[in-house]
Amino acid sequence: MSDAIKHECGIAFLRLRKPLEYYAEKYGTPLYGINKMCLLMQKQHNRGQDGAGLATINLDVPLGSRYISRHRSNANKPIQDLFEYINKRFVDLMNTDPQKLNDFKWLQENVAFTGEMLLGHLRYGTYGGNGIEQCHPFLRQSNWRTRSLVLAGNFNMTNVDELFNQLVEIGQHPKEKADTVTILEKIGHFLDEENDRIYYDKRDEYSKKEISKVIAEELDIHDVLTNSAKHWDGGYVMCGMFGHGDAFVLRDPAGIRPAYYYADDEIIVATSERPVIQTAFNVPADSIKEIERGHALVVKKDGSYAMVSVKPQLERKACSFERIYFSRGNDQDIYQERMNLGKRLCPTILKTINNDLKNTVFSFIPNTAEVSFYGMMKGMNDALNVEKTKEILALDNPSQEDITRIMSSSIRAEKIAIKDAKLRTFITQDDSRDDLVAHVYDITYGTVKPTDNLVMIDDSVVRGTTLKQSILRILDRLNPKQIIIVSSAPQIRYPDCYGIDMAKLGDFIAFQAAITLLKESGQEHIIDEVYQNCLNCCDADEQVENYVQAIYAPFSAVQISKKIAQLLTPNNINAKVNIIYQKISDLHASCPDHQGDWYFTGKYPTTGGNRVVNKSFINYIEGKNERAY
Repeated sequence: MSDAIKHECGIAFLRLRKPLEYYAEKYGTPLYGINKMCLLMQKQHNRGQDGAGLATINLDVPLGSRYISRHRSNANKPIQDLFEYINKRFVDLMNTDPQKLNDFKWLQENVAFTGEMLLGHLRYGTYGGNGIEQCHPFLRQSNWRTRSLVLAGNFNMTNVDELFNQLVEIGQHPKEKADTVTILEKIGHFLDEENDRIYYDKRDEYSKKEISKVIAEELDIHDVLTNSAKHWDGGYVMCGMFGHGDAFVLRDPAGIRPAYYYADDEIIVATSERPVIQTAFNVPADSIKEIERGHALVVKKDGSYAMVSVKPQLERKACSFERIYFSRGNDQDIYQERMNLGKRLCPTILKTINNDLKNTVFSFIPNTAEVSFYGMMKGMNDALNVEKTKEILALDNPSQEDITRIMSSSIRAEKIAIKDAKLRTFITQDDSRDDLVAHVYDITYGTVKPTDNLVMIDDSVVRGTTLKQSILRILDRLNPKQIIIVSSAPQIRYPDCYGIDMAKLGDFIAFQAAITLLKESGQEHIIDEVYQNCLNCCDADEQVENYVQAIYAPFSAVQISKKIAQLLTPNNINAKVNIIYQKISDLHASCPDHQGDWYFTGKYPTTGGNRVVNKSFINYIEGKNERAY
């Protein structure tokens, strides 16, 4: 992808359902859980490069023994740094007293990160900095195990102010106004209430020491989650572990954020992406299930589990950007969907090049656009085969030479753009992106003729910064007559508020194009009207609509694409520049089970989304360079 977009984080939860000695005997190591967690996190490294964290809970250790272990890292290579820290204690033990590695009881009582419950997190910082305090998992400690909570998630809430004020109203003093803190304390509050309920109900029957065990057995996780999530508005997969041994993975009611799980007699595992479970545990795709929207996978201390309803389901609006770009492309369904996205662009491309396949070179912007490139090539080969058939049928008396000549023609696919991976690592921080953006790509010389069209497919064109500052300039050095940038995603017109770092309207090149068109066509009054409508709905309690859609309404997608091409064409390049975006209808046809398209259409799945887009427009008009939630 040419634009550096941070996005939703990744989670990995693992519950061992057998004692450590079982895994040592079957798999040759008591560190089975840690090893699998390392694999689960490494295989999701695409979901987080700003930080990583891991927590474990030991289910049955004597009083006085540590039962929660946690470490977080925001180093340059956080996953590597995290597991080097964790593994060091086992390496030291192997070097000094290797027999202790086979003393499973001693291990769990004396060595950290030997618990049966493990929760890992990969962080892409969308907001709030990249300090160690922003890294998950978060920990709410207590001397009572049933009040201790470890929490990690892939989430953004649109109504942090409301949730914060609810905590203040019950007398709390939250240490900061952030969704991570408010969610942790929200769950913690109702966890405390559930503890108190059972305690006061049973205090006449048991001693204080005995009642702790009763609370652990009777704690109603479903009730805690239902009360905690009652007012949440956002996209989320929330994963928590309680000190006494229960755990949960909760998904938002619209299914915006992805979550998958697998269970057998040895393990229960949940992750943000499906193929990581396939790879780590060598299980087929059809044995892995999605966590249902509005539901929680609840795992009890005894190893039993259930899928329970926590919030009423909304219409399914699973994030389509996951399928276009964010998730790894080795998921069997995502691979096919990206192929389809590329293939469905072919009719528009053919029209743009006047069906001149002979003088057109096709390539892609590395690396995640590669699969959609294959789909585009399949579509172009199909189109070429139609032309070949027509040519052959038009021959009166075809010779072998004629047929060979026709059949030997092929689509010209080349490796044009080369991404310098080392430079890419430096632009994960916002403040350094622009300085180095012009140096990220290089080209393969000698692949294009002056009579050629050059078609380059990318996942999406969001800001267009890299295109204008780097890619178009360097592609022009190949001297094509026309450069056609093809986006497998539609125009990104609206901010995301559910976990993707696309929160500012003014950053979007599609928005800039629409504003420019309004001004050029004498329709600036629409901008003023939208601003007033957004201001008027700021304090409204009732549901509000997305007023920003009116900015785009006067223009077709083609008009906006043409203006985008004008805005992104650098000075002093020779080639004509065209930009083609995916049609909304073709996106839906390609990704039928993931219809969440608010960043393209403005149709937000929650009320908070409409509030965010309207606030984002106000920020744009008032010159406030900040996110709207």
